Amino acid sequence: MAGKALDTGACESLSVNMLFSLYKLDDDFRTLELRPSKSNNMRGNRRKTAYKKTPVPPPRSNKMPVDQDWPSVWPVARVFHPASVPLPLHQGWVEPGTTPPGKFANAELMKIPNFLHLTPPAIQRQCEALKKFCTEWPKELDTDEKIDHHFPIQITTSDYLHSSPTIRDAKARIVTLQVKLSALHLNSHAKDKLLRLVKERYDPVTDILTIVAERCPLRKQNIDYAMYLLNVLVSESWKTEPWENEKSETDMEKYVWEGSQSQRSLQQLLERMPNTSPDLPEVIKHYAVNVTRFHNEGLLRLNQ
Repeated sequence: MAGKALDTGACESLSVNMLFSLYKLDDDFRTLELRPSKSNNMRGNRRKTAYKKTPVPPPRSNKMPVDQDWPSVWPVARVFHPASVPLPLHQGWVEPGTTPPGKFANAELMKIPNFLHLTPPAIQRQCEALKKFCTEWPKELDTDEKIDHHFPIQITTSDYLHSSPTIRDAKARIVTLQVKLSALHLNSHAKDKLLRLVKERYDPVTDILTIVAERCPLRKQNIDYAMYLLNVLVSESWKTEPWENEKSETDMEKYVWEGSQSQRSLQQLLERMPNTSPDLPEVIKHYAVNVTRFHNEGLLRLNQ
């Protein structure tokens, strides 16, 4: 029994030794490559195609004649192109004592706006082209008073220029409409109601009503909106609501002679007088002016 046990153990040790010998004959265990190298990559072993480099032509500015038509070269606004501008331009901050970078591959020249399309010959050519669409200024409008009389509404807009890729500005949509209140031809009731509606938008020193429109995204829409507001204000000021007739003399912001108790009392007194002098209308007018001035200016001085 002991001999059989020894033979069995010897066989097991022999089989293990044979397995180790077989592994030694073969290569080592394969390693797990998480990032394959270029040597094992099939695409990396391929030969790269050789591309033929095309020679870069010289700048266009070297061939430009001196007397060329510049508006044809640069007709509209565009980003700076160094090969098209025959000028030795330099732009950029450098250390003191050194020359700023040239125009080629210069981002400082590309990101700022240029006015190369607005040269004097280009402007003259555009004016000549637009002249046939324009009408002459009326000779009768030779003074500012006549212009304000026939064109009382003044619309003001602003344009902005930025050193950025976009040419749009949100503030360019804002429209300012100005008109003199005397040009609207309102009566006392309509003027008083209009001033209540516009509040601080009216300047009593210059007699100018200012409306600023900025709600719409486009300038044309804001112009239409400002004109619409002016029409609504004027139409509403002429309306008389039923509750406005209930307003008494004590509710008035300022004293008005027409329809006041003083005028009615004076009228009753004149009816009782048998004889009236010819100077009476002038006296009544002077009396009305003094009473109105006393109530308005006198109360204002007391408040001050």
